[in-house]
Amino acid sequence: MPIETRIHGAGGTVSQTATELRAEVVAVPVRAVPAGAGGRPSTGDRSGPVAPVAEVAASLPFTLDELLELHQAKGEPGEIVATQVRVGDRMRELLLYGVGAAAPADLRRAGAALARRGKGRKALVAGVPAGDLAAFVEGALLASYEFKIGAPPAKRALGTLAVLTEAGPESDAPAIALGTTRARATALARDLANTPSSEKDPSWLAEQARLAAADSGLSVRVRGEKELADEGFGGLLAVGGGSSRPPRLIQLSYVPDEPAERHVVLVGKGITFDSGGLSLKPNDGMKTMKTDMAGGAAVIAAMSALRGLGVRARVTGLVAAAENMPSGSAMRPGDVIAHHGGTTSEVLNTDAEGRLVLADALAYADAELDPDVIVDVATLTGAAKVALGLRHAALFATDDALAGALTGAGAAAGEPVWRLPLVDDYRAAIDSGVADVANIGRGGYGGGSITAALFLREFVGDRAWAHLDIAGPGRALSEDAELTRGATGFGARLLLTWLTA
Repeated sequence: MPIETRIHGAGGTVSQTATELRAEVVAVPVRAVPAGAGGRPSTGDRSGPVAPVAEVAASLPFTLDELLELHQAKGEPGEIVATQVRVGDRMRELLLYGVGAAAPADLRRAGAALARRGKGRKALVAGVPAGDLAAFVEGALLASYEFKIGAPPAKRALGTLAVLTEAGPESDAPAIALGTTRARATALARDLANTPSSEKDPSWLAEQARLAAADSGLSVRVRGEKELADEGFGGLLAVGGGSSRPPRLIQLSYVPDEPAERHVVLVGKGITFDSGGLSLKPNDGMKTMKTDMAGGAAVIAAMSALRGLGVRARVTGLVAAAENMPSGSAMRPGDVIAHHGGTTSEVLNTDAEGRLVLADALAYADAELDPDVIVDVATLTGAAKVALGLRHAALFATDDALAGALTGAGAAAGEPVWRLPLVDDYRAAIDSGVADVANIGRGGYGGGSITAALFLREFVGDRAWAHLDIAGPGRALSEDAELTRGATGFGARLLLTWLTA
């Protein structure tokens, strides 16, 4: 669902901007005191907004620093102290909001806190300190995201957020545009993943990809059942065989206006609902499975923003979409699948289906697309959540430079990853007596996320390849900073940061 909040730069003073916008709220940033400094947070020369603090404080019977001391405020990112003040022609709410050290992560969290505090308000005017303004914008917009079917929420999202900085509105415009583009791409990924599976099937996901392509200057090709059978996409056909709603392979293509520096293929897992198949999940295990296509959503979302960001690489996005359901036509434990290109896999657990559809897409990318690098994104294993929790994705890579670049992009984007090893000694765990490889590791090895990555590695040839297992951070149980409950859109900002580096 579209983010309703709009952010723009403003010049002049807080009073002028607040009066022009009829803003009910004004906000002043507060930096944290460095560790060991022995002082307290202050709105003085550490605050950094172009709007003079003195102008806001003049109407108060106390200093802003006294207010901070009263509330024992520390200036931590996202911390807010509120009072009332006359600014311009009327009383308004004054927020002193913490920005920490004004690092990108601090500003992202601070922007999110302001946007949440501004719910139900028409406009808010905020001074923003020097730093990564795009991160501040991302935080504010993503915290304003809502997905609701039925009656609207009691408080609508903040209408307008006007930012005042030392640089001024003209200089701020590119950063605001960048943050807005990345946030809206992430919101698209959230929308796709949050949509109930009663509506969302592989053909629906393909149609959403077509709509995104039409708006973003991309070409699109969607393979249906017949093409998948004719071209040997056995993994997609097997996983989707138990559903009355057949699988699709979605291919989005972006060609830059200038000669391409390289060709990147992004591959996303697009399981629109995962019941586990005949290896049926318990009821609680299915409740979040509408988001099992979060990797595919991240790929579609990233593809939608490439032209707007002027990405110089040629990028192909592949989303392997299927619904994993039990029925008389479902794949069975013990079946052997022939994937695109001929490699075979033995199905030992039908709930390890994501790797089966990814295998087809990866093999196709390697054999037919001739990329310089392949990156796949998938909510693949519970083992990755056990290892890294709910905020870090697991990263596997065959190339150290690629791993370093993705790790750096994740840190910059607020979507952190942690590299795990492709342990060659574990390869024996996925040996099969009747096929080239088995789709789960046998007992005695553990490392479920590693053996899943080793399975995928079988299908990428000698390409530089990375695998992002986003099973943990792809969903959120509650609001936190820019995250909202439900699908997080994890991966979209990371990929865009990497592709625009």
